[in-house]
Amino acid sequence: MDYQKVINIAVIAHVDAGKSTLVDAFLKQSHVFKDNEKVVDCIMDSNDLERERGITIYSKNCSVQYKDYKINIVDTPGHADFSSEVERIIKTVDTVILLVDSAEGPMPQTRFVLQKSLENGLRPILLINKMDKQDARATEVIDECYDLMLELDATDDQLDFPILYGCAREGIVRYDWEDTNTDIVPLFETITHHAQAYPDLTSESLQMQITALAYDDYIGRLGIGRIYKGTLKAATTYTVCNANGDAPHQGRTNQIFVYKGLSRVSVDEIQSGEICMISGISDINIGDTLCPVGEADPLPAIKIEEPTLSMNFMVNDSPFAGQVGKFVTSRNIRERLDRELQVNVGLKVEDTDSTDTFKVSGRGELHLTVLLEQMRREGYEIAVSRPEVILKKIDGVTCEPVEEVVIDAPNEYSGAVISALNVRKGLLNNMEDVGTYTRITYMVPTRGLIGFRSDFINMTHGEGTMVQRLADYEPWKGEIPQRENGALISTETGGAMTYALWNIQNRGQLFIGAQTPVYEGMIIGVSAKNMDMTVNPIKNKKMTAVRSTGNDEAMKLVPPKVLTLEQAIEFINDDELVEITPTDIRVRKKYLTAIDRRRHARELGKIENESDE
Repeated sequence: MDYQKVINIAVIAHVDAGKSTLVDAFLKQSHVFKDNEKVVDCIMDSNDLERERGITIYSKNCSVQYKDYKINIVDTPGHADFSSEVERIIKTVDTVILLVDSAEGPMPQTRFVLQKSLENGLRPILLINKMDKQDARATEVIDECYDLMLELDATDDQLDFPILYGCAREGIVRYDWEDTNTDIVPLFETITHHAQAYPDLTSESLQMQITALAYDDYIGRLGIGRIYKGTLKAATTYTVCNANGDAPHQGRTNQIFVYKGLSRVSVDEIQSGEICMISGISDINIGDTLCPVGEADPLPAIKIEEPTLSMNFMVNDSPFAGQVGKFVTSRNIRERLDRELQVNVGLKVEDTDSTDTFKVSGRGELHLTVLLEQMRREGYEIAVSRPEVILKKIDGVTCEPVEEVVIDAPNEYSGAVISALNVRKGLLNNMEDVGTYTRITYMVPTRGLIGFRSDFINMTHGEGTMVQRLADYEPWKGEIPQRENGALISTETGGAMTYALWNIQNRGQLFIGAQTPVYEGMIIGVSAKNMDMTVNPIKNKKMTAVRSTGNDEAMKLVPPKVLTLEQAIEFINDDELVEITPTDIRVRKKYLTAIDRRRHARELGKIENESDE
């Protein structure tokens, strides 16, 4: 088997900088696709959720051929909630392409991913993207990247990085933006010169570490990783050195795959340097090292970031439970969560006192809501509680996660944003003018950001942008006010009537329209006052009195605010739940009847009084 020159690269940046679009250009210009093949945008974002949200959730692999080099490309997530994906991928690559927006410059997630790359000794390539923007400011952005690398203790060698300019959407990368080439050849050339091909270590003993997991319905659990030394063979027994410190055991590979274009191709053997996928070892895990039988030479363990938020996933017990979902029991939910744990290493699932409730912890709101949205689409019914932060004891002090938040808001709305973050125990770090926008940097407890995004969109009239990353754990910041407005709670079960809603809409904003099925204890809107209000949405007008046609026609409803899954989870308070079904997302009180709510409130009062004593 002739040795193939291999270079592994990762494309890193913050959300919406153009990573997936750049990978599209790699694939198209290396002739991975046939001339008559229809190609969609953001090819690597193959998951439906990724396409809808315009973000990368799962890191993926593909490869292209340039001259005599095979270049394996990893398209990594940019959102901080999926940082556990990024950390592991960095260990498998030879260089990173740092993609930075020509107007926005480096953002918080850029910092996080770049820091991981520098810590692993990688020498980045800087690509200033979206040079076709009217407000492009490449020179200032390059200076900001230098400053950022200096802050992150980059070595002199790492600071000597090549700089390229491009427009990924047009498939153009240039050494200088004034050049005239209309392809990405300068990027290919820079990669092959800047990152040396992986050395030929095929004659040494095998050493392969698993950095990602996948699952196939036909061949089971799959391990993905890089071969650091030696040659991996199909249908062969190896020693598996566990990352958790257990004694090594033997496992036998079944099929082994490499990436060719976007496809995985089954082969008989794979040489050192390659990123590949193996099947056959059912208990393979992140950080495990494969070695020859009789040898145990594990690579350093891979540290996975701890979860910061938890939610209770519960069996749906509302009056409408089981009407549309295929999977509604605690056994169904448990099996689905166990399956998710096979591949989602940033997730943690714990049992609770109740057999119908599971405590699920993740890296942030987005991490958990993506899982819920996937379960909903698969036919699951589930109820979830308000997210709670996971606290840590550090030197005997209770500490909570704190996030760095960078906000770009129109100048006229910046005051409202600052005021809102101050109430949420935020600490202003920096504020600067960026044209007609103000860039505000805050340190805010993760607790304070739960439910903030919807408020932020409203207060900036949809014109603001907000990015965040976990910064550190700091001592508990004290109580943070929850939602100020109360809820409009249905007292009846049935179909909502126009007549009733027309009267109720004066008391707040509705979440439902006419004919929507409702039940007692369901929240149908947000009250204009700071207290909950019980209402009857199914009441119809009496037909005894004569009324003019004109009055009936004037009974028009304001269009309801239909909550998305994220908005519903952000909206609820501690005494409320989100009911998630394949067709509907509803919010409700934990205790559906007014009597149960009063009884529970009294019990809480007793507990508080007793604790005060």
